[in-house]
Amino acid sequence: MKGDFDEDRPDDPPYRSPEEIDASELRSALWNLHFLGDDMFMRMQAFNLSIVDPFLMNLESDVLQKLIDEERTPVPEATFLSAQSQMWIFAAYELLRTWRQRCRDIIKWSENSGLQLKLAELEKDMGYPHVARQMRADQLRRVIAEPSTIAAVQDQLRVTHIPFARMEAVRVSIAKHEVMGRRNAVALRPGYARINQWCGSLDYELENGRYSMGYISRRDIADEIRALSQPGPLPDDEMLKEFDDFMRGVEPPSFDDEPV
Repeated sequence: MKGDFDEDRPDDPPYRSPEEIDASELRSALWNLHFLGDDMFMRMQAFNLSIVDPFLMNLESDVLQKLIDEERTPVPEATFLSAQSQMWIFAAYELLRTWRQRCRDIIKWSENSGLQLKLAELEKDMGYPHVARQMRADQLRRVIAEPSTIAAVQDQLRVTHIPFARMEAVRVSIAKHEVMGRRNAVALRPGYARINQWCGSLDYELENGRYSMGYISRRDIADEIRALSQPGPLPDDEMLKEFDDFMRGVEPPSFDDEPV
């Protein structure tokens, strides 16, 4: 892990200072997601992410300051930060993966008229109170009562598509030492990171086996989650396809290939 300073950096830092970020921002963004905010156990996981996030931001700031003061990588501190950052990324990924899968399942059941059947299955007497099954059943009842929920969930899946794919790419590299979408393709530098010159978070390279796609840090992931509270325009199908092609390393068509 190394620091990398650019003399031509812009004057305005691209990150807010930790003191400017309310601890509730991250968990509120997650709790506002359908089927996550009304699930007690996923809310707990979101809360865990939100209480560890300020701790990590302070670690990141301390590592950056020590790098500046000593003009060398503070190896013990950076190593501890690396370990904590990877664990946080894994936890964030698993929560979003679980949520997205639940959304896709409920959408599928809605489209194939399977909501009532799934509800009946969840309502079966287990011989003891099963809190998680009861919560899942409550979610299905709400969807049956308010079918418009499906459209809102589809919009949230669309909004989270790009942030989740970026998170998944770095998670696959660090955890599996592979390139996302290329089974058995060896990741270039799994787990290697550089200290971000602005916030101290560790920058991991995103690559698809063909070229580098830039860098992403734990702080980037946290900020992208926070931004879900105020999403911009929904990305359309073309935008998502271009992004997915970029992540897979698909070469864009050349001008010579366009019809005359």
